[in-house]
Amino acid sequence: MGRDEEPVDPMEIDGQQKLQVDAPTAVPEGFNADYLRVYYGKLFPYGDFFKWLCYGNDGKHPGCDQSYVGRREFSFTLENDIYLRFQSFDSAAELESSIKEKCPFKIDIGPVYSVDPAKRHAYAQSGNNVFVPVERELIFDIDISDYDDVRYCCSGADVCLNCWPLMTIAIKILDTSLRDDFGFNHILWVYSGRRGVHCWVCDSRARKLSNEQRSAVADYFRVYKVTLIIHDSAVLMPSVIPFGNLFNSTNLSQGGENALKKVSLPGPVLHPFLARSYTDVLENFFEDKLLRSQQLFASEERCQKILDLIPDENVASELHDKWQGNRRSSISKEDVNEARWKQLKTTLQSGKHKAQGLRRCVEEIIFSYTYPRLDMEVSKHMNHLLKAPFCIHPKTGRVCVPIDPNNCEDFDPTVVPTLSQLLGELNAAGFQTDSENSWEKTSLEKSIRFFRTSFLQPLLKACKDDLENAYNAKLQQSKNSLNW
Repeated sequence: MGRDEEPVDPMEIDGQQKLQVDAPTAVPEGFNADYLRVYYGKLFPYGDFFKWLCYGNDGKHPGCDQSYVGRREFSFTLENDIYLRFQSFDSAAELESSIKEKCPFKIDIGPVYSVDPAKRHAYAQSGNNVFVPVERELIFDIDISDYDDVRYCCSGADVCLNCWPLMTIAIKILDTSLRDDFGFNHILWVYSGRRGVHCWVCDSRARKLSNEQRSAVADYFRVYKVTLIIHDSAVLMPSVIPFGNLFNSTNLSQGGENALKKVSLPGPVLHPFLARSYTDVLENFFEDKLLRSQQLFASEERCQKILDLIPDENVASELHDKWQGNRRSSISKEDVNEARWKQLKTTLQSGKHKAQGLRRCVEEIIFSYTYPRLDMEVSKHMNHLLKAPFCIHPKTGRVCVPIDPNNCEDFDPTVVPTLSQLLGELNAAGFQTDSENSWEKTSLEKSIRFFRTSFLQPLLKACKDDLENAYNAKLQQSKNSLNW
C-alpha cells in the first residue's frame, strides 16, 4: 500500500503527510518511517550538511569546481533494507527533496569520484576506466564491541557509562595525534548512534591522500598483535589483521573468541606518540578508573587474562600464587583490584626482573586494555562508505550527533536526543510552526550550533583561502607561461 493510501489521519507539514500525535507533547518511544518523515521535514540540517560536503565549491569564486559536489556518492538504505548506492546531488535543494521523498533509514557518505557516480554506466560503456574515487575525507571508525575482551559491564552493541570512557580515551588519543603529529585542523567526531564513534578528517591534505598514504597513517596508530588460543596451543597471527575484523564469522570459527589482544612495544624506548599517550592519558585512566569500573582483578578468570599477557611463565605463576594467598588474607573486595595491580607492578618492575625485559610489560598491559582499537580497513580505502552525521540510528532512535573533542569526557551517549524525544519537543514548541530553524526549539540545537560554529565555519574559511591561493597560483603560472 502506498503512503497516500494509508488509513491514518495525517497532518500536512511542508506538503508531506506527517504523524498526528494526540498528546500535547509526549511521543511514544520508537523508530518508524512516520517519525523519520517529521525529522527530515523539520529538523535535519540540510544547509550546513551540504555546505560541509561542498568545501567551498558552491560559491561564485572563479576557482570553484562546480562539478565537485555532484561527483560525491551518497548511499541510502531504505525501509526493509533496500539499498541505493551511487546517489548524487548538485544542490542542497536536490538533496533535501530526495531525502524527504525516499525517507532513508540510513544515509552513508562515499568519496568524490572522477565523474558523476549516477552516470557511471555511461562512462563504463566508453571502455575507459574513468570512474575512480579521487577525493575522500580520512576517516576512522571505532566500535565499543571491539573491546569486549576488556570490558565486563556490557558486550556487543550494549554500552553504559562504565565502558563508554574507552571511547572517550580513543577520541583523546587520536585527536591529539592527528592535530599535533600530522598537522590536521578540521576534524569532526560523531557519535555513531549506538556503540561507537566516527572521525572525519576534512583538511584538504587529508581528503587528497592516496590509499597507500591512508594506510600509512592508519599503521601509525597500530600497536596490536593477536594471539589465538586454539586447542591449548598458541598461534601468533600477523599484525596486519585489521582489529575490526577479528570478530567476523571466519575469525570466530578459527578461535577468535579466545583471542588475546596483546600489544607489542619494541625498542628500548617508546615512540614519542605512544609515550605521550601513555603518560598523558592511558596510565591514569587505567589506574584511576578502569581497574575499578571493570573490576579487572575481581575473579580468577579476569586475573588469568592479565597474567596471560606476561611472557615469563615463572613470573606469572609467582603472581598467581600471591593472589591465591590474597583470597585468604585481609584484602577487602573494594580494593582487590588496586592491591593486585600494585603487586603486579612491583613484581614486574623489581630489579631482579629488569634484565628479563619485563619492565615494559606493565605498559603493554595498560595499552592492551585502553589503547584505541581501530577498524583499519575503514581508514585505508578511499571508497569506504561511512554513516552521515545527524542520521538516526534505527536500533536506538538516537541522533548521530557531533562530539566536542575538547570536552569529550562530558559526552554521555545515554542522553543523546532520540527521535521520539525530538518530536515531543516539537509538539511542545508548536508542532505546526513553519520555520527553517525548528531545531532551535529542540535538544538538537546544541549539536547543530557546535557543528556550525566549531567545525563548519573554520573549515569553510580554510576552504576559501585554499581556493584563493590555488586560483592565484594558476593565474601566476599562466602569466609566467605567456611571458616565456
